[in-house]
Amino acid sequence: MPVQATGHNGVPPFPDADLMYIVDLLAPRERDRYFGIREFLQSSVREPSIEYWNREEFPFGLLADMGKHGLGALQLDGSSALFKGLMYVELARADVSLSALAGIHNELILGMISELGSDEQKARWLPGLKTFKKLGAFALTEPDHGSDIAGGLETSARLAGGEWVLSGAKRWIGAATIADFALVWARDVADGEIKGFIVETDRPGYTATKISHKIGLRIMQNADIALDEVRVPAENLLPGATSFSRTNELLRDSRAWVGWQGAGIQLAAFDIARAYTLNRRQFGKELASFQLVQQQLADMLGNASASLALMAQLARVQQEGKLEMVQAAMAKATVTRLARASVAMGRSLLGGNGISSDYEMGKLFGDAEILYTYEGSYEINSLIVGRAVTGKSAFH
Repeated sequence: MPVQATGHNGVPPFPDADLMYIVDLLAPRERDRYFGIREFLQSSVREPSIEYWNREEFPFGLLADMGKHGLGALQLDGSSALFKGLMYVELARADVSLSALAGIHNELILGMISELGSDEQKARWLPGLKTFKKLGAFALTEPDHGSDIAGGLETSARLAGGEWVLSGAKRWIGAATIADFALVWARDVADGEIKGFIVETDRPGYTATKISHKIGLRIMQNADIALDEVRVPAENLLPGATSFSRTNELLRDSRAWVGWQGAGIQLAAFDIARAYTLNRRQFGKELASFQLVQQQLADMLGNASASLALMAQLARVQQEGKLEMVQAAMAKATVTRLARASVAMGRSLLGGNGISSDYEMGKLFGDAEILYTYEGSYEINSLIVGRAVTGKSAFH
């Protein structure tokens, strides 16, 4: 079960682990909201998520409570980029799967329909999405195309008799088995452009099969989608998504969002490791009093602080409208690399207990591997940065 940190008077120094006072950069109103939501996530989401993670089940009740706290509408509620990012930090600090769902929901579902949808599509879907009463799935990745999806996408769409007919397959699609609709990206056979379509999940020919036995993000219901001549009305085409260029802008923002997740999982790992080493005694002393233990705790918190500082600066760049793919890719690659290292140190500090989800660190250990890989693998994001700073592409 989760271990709470205890030190002098039951509370360790710097209990929030925010040594660089990043939260102080928020405006007072947003700061108050931040602390309220963090308390909810730590008290009502963190511990219950463990058994859902163990069983690979989705916690619909937790999602409803998250909706009541406004976490389904972050993209449209006027929040600053920093506040939104810190919400993803705290979501990941409580559970990485739910942070992934909230991020995809806000950045890629709510954001896409708000930015690229028709008035009718917005009126139909946005109210329910804002409260998590409705869910969407973002269906882009395919069985044979991940990093090369822009050029290799095979799912097809053809206009026939006033309807679009979609055929193909998608893989690793989050929430696809529980969503009300999927945003499906398909190549129009008429002009070769990749376009976005709202596909209600109860349409004939749409099937979603859960992918089980994952080592991480086990709460997230990833699935394989099969599209067998699925017919949707012409008005289900996103009018602003008739080429991949606009879509790519929002994918850039979602790549940056994973950096916030990487910072959040590092804080979670530090919280758990500090609590464990303060409470665990070996050789007659608290583990936290040993030099090598303190060194690893300091390294973990240093990684987390550097990650938070990088992401806070990225939020300023994003708020000013200057964010480009190179910054998003660098942040995602750097922070998830540090996250992988930090969680590995945390697992080591817990010894044998570090491999069990009962002590949470084993849960984080699996989740960190997923962060390192999804929304563009570490290697692909590194090559994006390399291309930007040398002017030469190494994608071959």
